[in-house]
Amino acid sequence: MDIAKYIDHTLLAADADKERIEKLCREAAENHFASVCVNSCWVKTAAALLKGSDVKVCTVVGFPLGAMDTEAKAYEAETAVRNGADEIDMVINIGWLKSGMKDAVLDDIKAVRKASEGKVLKVIIETCLLTDEEKVEACELSEKAGADFVKTSTGFSKGGATVADVALMKKTVGDRLRVKASGGVRDYKSALAMIEAGADRIGASAGIQIVREANAQH
Repeated sequence: MDIAKYIDHTLLAADADKERIEKLCREAAENHFASVCVNSCWVKTAAALLKGSDVKVCTVVGFPLGAMDTEAKAYEAETAVRNGADEIDMVINIGWLKSGMKDAVLDDIKAVRKASEGKVLKVIIETCLLTDEEKVEACELSEKAGADFVKTSTGFSKGGATVADVALMKKTVGDRLRVKASGGVRDYKSALAMIEAGADRIGASAGIQIVREANAQH
């Protein structure tokens, strides 16, 4: 198994400067990671740096709270795609989901899906804030809206990915959608546990460490 191909090499810190973004892209190209995941202001930079490589450019939308107006999320996604994003990781409206406003949640995801047509759409459900029932509901709404992935976490809330959540999400979406585990995956052992539970992608800022540990074991 090529662990690098599972990794979205991630840098979403507010204070990430150009030098760190350039380093991220360089590392991603050298290690053949699946993508780099950056804030949308860096999409143009990342797209230029990774042109001609096998690394995709991923960005976040409605991040990290998911509580933005739907129109704003759609515009953010549309702009990101125009600037060179291949993949969009959007955050659902968690407050709406917890209020039982299923149609509003569905329309929110659909709007971003439409704005990012032809690109990969991952829906962050922020598992640490949801009951198991709500996690299942969020996955079902994501599938109904036409998403490609459901993703555990932003990494900016009170908890990250767990093996149990990944397994529950995989059980819910089957092979119809893919699952991304993100938040707190910092070593090869935990990355492997997520993959064994059903994760198809790992969002991590510790991509280099994970690959290094993987190589040491093989």
